[in-house]
Amino acid sequence: MRYATDQESLERDTEIEFFRGSGPGGQNRNKVESGVRLRHIPSGIVVEAEDARSQGQNKKHAFERLKMRLEELNQPPKLRIPTKVPRAAKRARLQEKRVHSTRKQERQQPPIE
Repeated sequence: MRYATDQESLERDTEIEFFRGSGPGGQNRNKVESGVRLRHIPSGIVVEAEDARSQGQNKKHAFERLKMRLEELNQPPKLRIPTKVPRAAKRARLQEKRVHSTRKQERQQPPIE
């Protein structure tokens, strides 16, 4: 599913929530709700921004992050091209298994008679 990434549809499809940021910052940080949390309803992506001191800048940063995440989701996954394992690699793997097997057999104690 493709998600619209233009500003108008992002604002329409998101739930905006403001919160108090954590960490150092003193009185401004403890009193002002400058952190912004965006929930994109169609995709379920949640993005937070509490970098700057102003709510407006944090809102702008959050919308930029949301847009980047949605553009990543809009990229189609690369198709995997199945390849065959080369004969030499198969031979080497089998040889390594034989060596490992003989090592394990040599570790076993001989049966008591």
